Amino acid sequence: MARLGHVDEPWVACPEVRDMGYSSADHSDDDEVEKATTTTRAMKQDMVSKPATSKKRKQPAECFLTQPEKQGESTEKTKRRRKKKISDVLAKSSLKPGVPEDLQNLLNRHFGTKRSVIELEELKLPDSCFLPANDLTHSFSSYLKEICPKWVKLRKTHKEKKSVLMLILCSSALRSLELIKSMTAFKGDCKVLKLFAKHIKIKDQMSLLEKGVTHLGVGTPGRIKALVEQDGLSLNSLKYLILDWNWRDQKLRRMIDIPEIKKETIDLLEMGIIKLCQEGSVKLGLF
Repeated sequence: MARLGHVDEPWVACPEVRDMGYSSADHSDDDEVEKATTTTRAMKQDMVSKPATSKKRKQPAECFLTQPEKQGESTEKTKRRRKKKISDVLAKSSLKPGVPEDLQNLLNRHFGTKRSVIELEELKLPDSCFLPANDLTHSFSSYLKEICPKWVKLRKTHKEKKSVLMLILCSSALRSLELIKSMTAFKGDCKVLKLFAKHIKIKDQMSLLEKGVTHLGVGTPGRIKALVEQDGLSLNSLKYLILDWNWRDQKLRRMIDIPEIKKETIDLLEMGIIKLCQEGSVKLGLF
C-alpha cells in the first residue's frame, strides 16, 4: 500500500538498463546500414573495375586495294566480253564482187528447210539468165551500158503501160535516189519512176504507172512487191532485173545482209521473176 502523502514517480530505468535496451534495439538497424554500405562500395568497385560497355557498332567492311591492271590486260578482257557485230566482221573481210552462185546459195539457204528437193529444183536459176557481174570497177551507167548495149532501140519499142523494161532493186530510198542520179548517161530521155515508200503513196505510183509509159523503175523490194501484189505493176514487159548487190551502207551491210530487205527480195523473186528467168525472158544482173 502506498503511504499517505507519497506520490508515485514514474518509473525510470537506470542508465545500464537504458544502454542495454538501446543497444539491443538498434543492433539490427546498424547491421542493415553496414550491409547497404558494403554493397554500395562493392558496386562502385565493380563499376571502376568494369568500364561501362557501350553498344556495339557495326564495323565497316574492309576495303582491299587492288593493283591497277595493265593496259594490255584490260583491253583483252574487254575484247572477250564484247560481242562481235556484223559490221565488225564485214569491216575485216575483203570486198568481193557478187557472183551468180551467191544468189543461188541465198535461195537454197532460205528454202532449204521449207521445201522439198523437187520444189528446190523448180526454184533453181539457170546460168544463162545471169548477166556479167560488176567487178567493182564500173560506175552504174557504164555497167548498164555493158549489159544492155541495145537499150536505145529497146526503149523506143516499149509501149505497154503499168510495166517497165528494167527494175533496179536497192536497200533504201536514199540509195535509189543516188542510183537515179548516177544513171544519167545511160537513161537518156526515157522515163524513170521512183518505186519506194518514203514520202510517196502507193496509189500515186499506181496512177503514174497507169497513165504513161515507164521504162525504168528504181526502188526497194518491199514497195515493188506491194505494187505487183496490188496489180499496179505488171512483169510482162520486164527484160532486166538489177540487184544493187555490192553496195554497203554505213554499217557495211549489203542489201542481203539486212533481214527485212533479204526476205522481201526473195519473195519478189518467187512471185514470178524466177519463172521468167527460167523461160529466158528476164536477165539478172548483180551490180
